[in-house]
Amino acid sequence: MAGEFAARALEKKRKKWKRKDRRYRKKIKARMHDTKGNLTEGSPQARGIVIEKRGVTAKQPHSGIRKCVRVQLIKNGKQLTALAPKDGAIKFIDEHDEVTVEGIGGAQGGPKGDLWGVKYRVTHVNGVALEMLRTGKKEKVKR
Repeated sequence: MAGEFAARALEKKRKKWKRKDRRYRKKIKARMHDTKGNLTEGSPQARGIVIEKRGVTAKQPHSGIRKCVRVQLIKNGKQLTALAPKDGAIKFIDEHDEVTVEGIGGAQGGPKGDLWGVKYRVTHVNGVALEMLRTGKKEKVKR
């Protein structure tokens, strides 16, 4: 039916040996890593509603309570914990506010530094940049 060098046989062989190629496997793994375990489903940012404010204690050997918020994403309903970065930022975030979150930049999409399981940070509150609110250059939109 099909000879050793027939097109179909050659295609099957290429497909079979492609999976053994180190670069190909790395590419496929990276593609899977974008969405697997990523609550924003591969997106760099996501919007959500603040459910509650909470303090997260830092891992050893550090001490201190990092100010975080619990956010429910609009796109898929999943919940995550996001850090309110820098001094006094938590004051500008209230419950039921709409916030934009982004990855915190830890290795391989994981947590950064001494924060246990916190992989995201808040960038905007009600469409206004959190840094602008913090420095007093803009005021929060009342909804």
